[in-house]
Amino acid sequence: MAREINSVAVIGGGTMGSGIAGLCAQKDITVLLLEVSHEAAKLALDRIKSGRPPAINDPAKAEHIILGTIDDDLEKIAEYDWVCEAVVEDLHTKRDLFKRLEPLRKDGSIVSTNTSGIPLRDVTNGMPKRLRCDIAVTHFFNPVKLMKLLELIPGKDTTPDVIESLGKFCRETLGKGVVNAKDTVNFIGNRIGCYWMLRGLHDAECSLNKGLSMEQVDAQLSAPMGLPPTGLFGLVDLIGLDVMHLVGKNLAYNLPASDPGVAFNTFPESIHAMLERGQLGRKTGAGFYRINKFDDGSRKTEVFDLVSGNWREVEKTSLDNAHSGPRSMFENDEAGKLAWRIMGGTLIYAADLVPEIADNIVNIDRAMKWGYGWSEGPFEMMDTLIPEKIIEKLLNEGRSLPKMLRVLQDVGAETFYRHGGLRYLGLDGQYHSTPPE
Repeated sequence: MAREINSVAVIGGGTMGSGIAGLCAQKDITVLLLEVSHEAAKLALDRIKSGRPPAINDPAKAEHIILGTIDDDLEKIAEYDWVCEAVVEDLHTKRDLFKRLEPLRKDGSIVSTNTSGIPLRDVTNGMPKRLRCDIAVTHFFNPVKLMKLLELIPGKDTTPDVIESLGKFCRETLGKGVVNAKDTVNFIGNRIGCYWMLRGLHDAECSLNKGLSMEQVDAQLSAPMGLPPTGLFGLVDLIGLDVMHLVGKNLAYNLPASDPGVAFNTFPESIHAMLERGQLGRKTGAGFYRINKFDDGSRKTEVFDLVSGNWREVEKTSLDNAHSGPRSMFENDEAGKLAWRIMGGTLIYAADLVPEIADNIVNIDRAMKWGYGWSEGPFEMMDTLIPEKIIEKLLNEGRSLPKMLRVLQDVGAETFYRHGGLRYLGLDGQYHSTPPE
């Protein structure tokens, strides 16, 4: 039986919490927003109304938000249907909060923890059964108002009606693209996306030493490939080397020892040196790129050349059609080899993660499109490339096939999707109806 969600209590008014509260208020949902102090709660409301970007489109909708503090007003969660925890990304802080709120919430309420990578099993370990049955992970992507993806993850004891009701509310009321993930490290989007970035930093260095420029690497791994226009180095600059370093540490701790990502959890020496000297990206004014501003209003963009170790002016570069886009992975020049190592390696990685991180290929494809801005998901891209060619290339290299490519080969199928995407290939070798978005 579905549970009704007509009100939401958000605990934590930081970037994610204020984003979730603002989105709910924009949809005319009553929101209780709790912070550590009245001052912090007011700052969160200011962020909702006038942040960059604001978390709410219509400032008048902020009237739906009721402010309070965790110490003084936590018992008010008893009046709310969904209690969404969005405090600092720290396991002990989250566990302490859940111990406090569990006796206060009403029967039948849904609870979620908003996290980008802390396993739900660690959050709920030893917690009362009522909480374990009513809780899920809601992994919103930032900024909440703009990013379509919401990863929804149940725990071992989470009842099906919690996932059904929360998914329906977030999809139909909040307008999110909901994907169902598993309680595994970094879930879907960040598991594959961070593999792509961390592997990319290693493999790009090899191509730089063989004559490709930083600009050529980013030109190859950007819009022509169906990826964000920032390219690899530009995207890491946007995220920050410090954040990527923490991601790598989390993966090193949580990934299975046999996972291919284990080889890329630390930075190459030249990039680690950037981290050590605080050259982190846009947040510090310089990462792989920096913009110099002059008194006359002019600007000059420079790139930090990893080979020379010096800054130089960015050079305009372009790749012809044969050497850009997904099909460049089959070219034998250095740009093609780079694309095959990084992009091809990521597709192969994704093809081996069903059913570990998701039950089907659809959730993986949607997570990468909605959360990372890919124009095609990994399996859609492999269909574009023609899976038979990927299989042939892997076998010629003496490599084993990842799980979903083996399934496709064993059943004699040509593509992962059929009938314009209306049906997808399952792990059982059968085609199934693609669920609506």
